Amino acid sequence: MKIATYNVNGVNGRLPVLLRWLEETKPDIVCLQELKAPQDKFPEKAINNAGYNAIWHGQKQWNGVAILARNREIKEITRTLPGDKDDVQSRYMEALIDGLVIACLYLPNGNPAPGPKLEYKLLWFERLAHRASTLLSLKTPVILLGDFNVMPTELDVYKPERWLKDALFLPEVRKAFADIVNQGWTDAIRKLYPDEVIYTFWDYFRNAYSRNAGLRIDHFLLSPQVAKKLKSAGVDKHVRGWEKSSDHAPVWIEIDEIKLPPAKKPIK
Repeated sequence: MKIATYNVNGVNGRLPVLLRWLEETKPDIVCLQELKAPQDKFPEKAINNAGYNAIWHGQKQWNGVAILARNREIKEITRTLPGDKDDVQSRYMEALIDGLVIACLYLPNGNPAPGPKLEYKLLWFERLAHRASTLLSLKTPVILLGDFNVMPTELDVYKPERWLKDALFLPEVRKAFADIVNQGWTDAIRKLYPDEVIYTFWDYFRNAYSRNAGLRIDHFLLSPQVAKKLKSAGVDKHVRGWEKSSDHAPVWIEIDEIKLPPAKKPIK
């Protein structure tokens, strides 16, 4: 089973790129972030014609997440991250697909920092940590995946000294990410490639892509039940070089097929 995450940076504007990539790689499950489209403007017909079922949570101009599945049923669990009933930003979805819980997320950027946007990001991380702990307790296969907007270590950022005051690299942000991992999650890329320079994002400015001046901010966190089935992982870096492409590249993993009954405890 091949599972991917892709921050499309505008699902309608980048639709030709998305469809080309789907046709080229045919992942079984895909999580999309930064749709930048209201709920009624998601290109469902085009996605269906490409062979995918879809659920999505849109938002006008900003944010937005979606989960796609190729020839598989998607059972939605929730489209909000628990912990703040007043949070209206479309940044989180959970679904059950063939016994696998998929949690698609688009974590806040947090800049400019310090300030209210960083405070929102750290609070969002707290909510995510609580949800992650709850999901782990179910003892069922779970993947947290998407754009986490954090570079966990210096290996994950080109010239880290330039990012010391950025909300994607602040010590408290990196600690928040590490605290979730330390609950018992596995960072899939670092599990397979502990010492390699791997990026998933390249800015549009200063020829960042051609210079490979990138960041690794799109991540897969695997529960123990999934981590033991991990076979391979990678970044489709070449997609970033396509015309009118997102500033992110698709990231993917391959795992042995998981087909288990739903968790005995209800997911709430």
